[in-house]
Amino acid sequence: MPHTSRGTSREGAAAGAPTPNGDPVLFARFTVPLAPKTFVRRPRVTECLTEALAGPLVLVNGPAGAGKTLLVADWVATSPRPGPTAWLTVEASDNAPGIFWSYLLGALRHHGLTVSDDVGTPARPDEVDPSFLSRLAAHLSRQPEPVILVLDEFERVSSPEIADELQFVLHHSGTGLRLVLISRTEPLLPLHRYRAAGEVTEIRAADLAFLPEETAELAVRHGLSLPDDGTRALTKRTRGWAAGLRLFVLAAQQAEDPETFLKEFETGQSTIADFLLAEVLDAQPAESQDLLLRNSICERTHPGLANALTGRDDAAPILTELQDANAFVEHIGHSWYRLHPLFAEILRAHLNTRYPGLERQLHGTAARWLSDAGRLSEALPHAADAEDWEFAADRFVDDLAIGQLFTGLGADRLGALFARMAPETSCPASDLIRSASALARYDIDRGLEGLERAEAFLAEAGALNSSAAQLSCALLRIRAACLLGSAEMAETAARRAGRLNGREGLTERLEAHPEIPALMLAGLGSARLWAGRFEAARSALSEAAKAPGGPSTAVPRHESLGRLALIDFLPGWPGRAEALSREAISEAERSGLPAAARSSVGELVLAAVAIDRSDLIAARTHLHQAAVSAAGNRDPIVTSWQAIVRSRLLLTRGEHEQALRLLDNVEEAPFAETPSPWVDTQVALSAAAVHMARGHPQAAVAALAEQRDAGPECATASVCALLTAGDTEAALTLLGTLSSVNGRGAAVRVPALLVRAQAADALGDAASARRLVARALTAAGPERLRRPFLEAGPWLRKLLDQCPAPGQVAEWLSTGLSTVDSGEPARAPVLEPLSEREREVLGRLAQMMSTEEIAADLFLSVNTIKTHLRNIYRKLAVTRRGEAVRRAREAGLL
Repeated sequence: MPHTSRGTSREGAAAGAPTPNGDPVLFARFTVPLAPKTFVRRPRVTECLTEALAGPLVLVNGPAGAGKTLLVADWVATSPRPGPTAWLTVEASDNAPGIFWSYLLGALRHHGLTVSDDVGTPARPDEVDPSFLSRLAAHLSRQPEPVILVLDEFERVSSPEIADELQFVLHHSGTGLRLVLISRTEPLLPLHRYRAAGEVTEIRAADLAFLPEETAELAVRHGLSLPDDGTRALTKRTRGWAAGLRLFVLAAQQAEDPETFLKEFETGQSTIADFLLAEVLDAQPAESQDLLLRNSICERTHPGLANALTGRDDAAPILTELQDANAFVEHIGHSWYRLHPLFAEILRAHLNTRYPGLERQLHGTAARWLSDAGRLSEALPHAADAEDWEFAADRFVDDLAIGQLFTGLGADRLGALFARMAPETSCPASDLIRSASALARYDIDRGLEGLERAEAFLAEAGALNSSAAQLSCALLRIRAACLLGSAEMAETAARRAGRLNGREGLTERLEAHPEIPALMLAGLGSARLWAGRFEAARSALSEAAKAPGGPSTAVPRHESLGRLALIDFLPGWPGRAEALSREAISEAERSGLPAAARSSVGELVLAAVAIDRSDLIAARTHLHQAAVSAAGNRDPIVTSWQAIVRSRLLLTRGEHEQALRLLDNVEEAPFAETPSPWVDTQVALSAAAVHMARGHPQAAVAALAEQRDAGPECATASVCALLTAGDTEAALTLLGTLSSVNGRGAAVRVPALLVRAQAADALGDAASARRLVARALTAAGPERLRRPFLEAGPWLRKLLDQCPAPGQVAEWLSTGLSTVDSGEPARAPVLEPLSEREREVLGRLAQMMSTEEIAADLFLSVNTIKTHLRNIYRKLAVTRRGEAVRRAREAGLL
């Protein structure tokens, strides 16, 4: 139960007699304020108050309207306490010691505490006898229970003398007094001593701020029901400031649509503005008001910046005073300060009323100060608001920050900022920024237009032009070369960038912007990859992947790893490609790259690897992820490789026409100047595979005709097509010219071994065919390559049926090969044998039993049945029940 006062008598002269200056006692100052019905109790804070009474001092400190007084008043009224409580609301007149102590004695007696006549009372308003303080401290120290004394609005006590006297009484009262100070400012007591001794509990503005769930309760108590996102937005906008929240809610009560009203509410002309202007701004000296108004345009300020905005040199002490006064100014470290966002919003509106047109000028001043201080990212929004676009562009390019339009956490923000740039702004830097923004959107025409204008101007400037601008031009040339598929353009630009090495000031800026070399290397490697210069591409991409870690280099590192995976996949190394792809995806996840900033090459390589392993569910998953990342992406490597991999997956599903249509529409590059040799090769191989699956080997031969010399992969596929077509002589002739597959991975060597085995089988040399198949199986095992065997044709099944080779055909492969007959080409096989329990579940699935019915019939849990179903779907390469039953019947499992 809460502690109750022991009566309400107002005994003694101090309670009823006039104060030492002869004025009557104002008993209202002893009254504990009552909380309104809409008051929200917050146990997380009041429990701290109760626990704090173990020590002598509690400080509840926060700005105007933070809810300090009502919080403590409700705690006094409702919470259990270890002793009687007295309340005194302090007034400015209490700075006279005799007045203060008279009222303090009056508060004790008003709330039922007996104060001995021996203590005495102050006789004069301007001083008290030290012996009075000693007698009062001694009296309090003898109390059986500690007296809890609440002094509200203690910021009004500005007298060091009273603070020293209060400290004396508190110290010498021992456990007999617990002092709770409610104040907007830091009290004059020696808080550092109490902190060092662990004898003070401080409840500050951050503790008083409402949490979203408390905001929701406040709204409900005012008859409003807000959605969670609306509650969070309102709490964020006010930073949980109690008075602001209540005033917002009261205003919303009058609106037809409170939710929309709160979103669109303008604070400039409102009761909230009236409150803050009257309680905070008007309470400050003229110099402080001027500083607050001018600095309201900044998200955060610094004494140097504040001095630049005011034209004075007194910002440091004023900011400190505002912070100490809880005037909605917060010190955030390293001499930086931040205004409460709602207060700043109101101040900006007031600034425009008091000084029309000044805000734009102030933004320009802030932009220059911040830029000179090395804070370009903070300077740019101010330059934009000042509409000083030439300054913004010049500083952005000169800082070598142009790479941030392609990578880093601020890429979207910078793109949106420079999208506002006035069309009439014309200088080399603005042209370079427009070019970079266009290239980041894959708009090659606009990108080249701006780049060529900037290059022309820089060429005219000669030796006067900026090294940073020249390096920016080289970067943009390389980015354009990637979209154009022009390795020569990229090489030329890279050489131009190399000649700039060592220029004065450039080295330091490059160290601050590691994304520039990383983007250049990634772009150069991509252009080389498109041209089929794999080893040169690997060299550049590997360097890019090793760029220093951090958000600014996350995109080129991620992009380079995906392309390195593709370089390993194309010559037949799926295991290495898989590892690099997963590293690329992990890099994106670690760096928090959004889907739009990710390259889909890694996911596409994983899909291609899964297809080679006949893991079609995984292939579909990776293709889906790739499609999410590739949306809007017009990178030629991405668009071409995506179409090729999709066509291969369509082939495994027997969708031959759709697969061919995709290959017919492969856009090597929307703006390509030069076709990619490896893209042409992969398109031919994929088309040939479709024709073979349709039973048209001659069409496959034709599809490969122009690519026979492109490498062993095309020659191998051509031999296979010729043998299937019955043209053994031509097949053997071509087989004799088949280039070595040394240095190639299993995905190239296995098909080459199988086609030689097919040729041997066609010549009746079964022993050689079996030896070659055995070698192919040995090579395929570590990489789990199934697809080459499944697409080999009926000759392989016949060979193994006639001459079984124990141990050569792994169980994971033999089950799939069992579906290959001498008739139609094989459909997607059963990749792994089903367990006995899985066959039981499959049989009941065919009887149209539900998951729960199967579980009951087999005396298993539903979760166990779901696990069996997932395994069945994976092994049958399907995703639904109906497909599983149909596929099982085709494979002879039902």
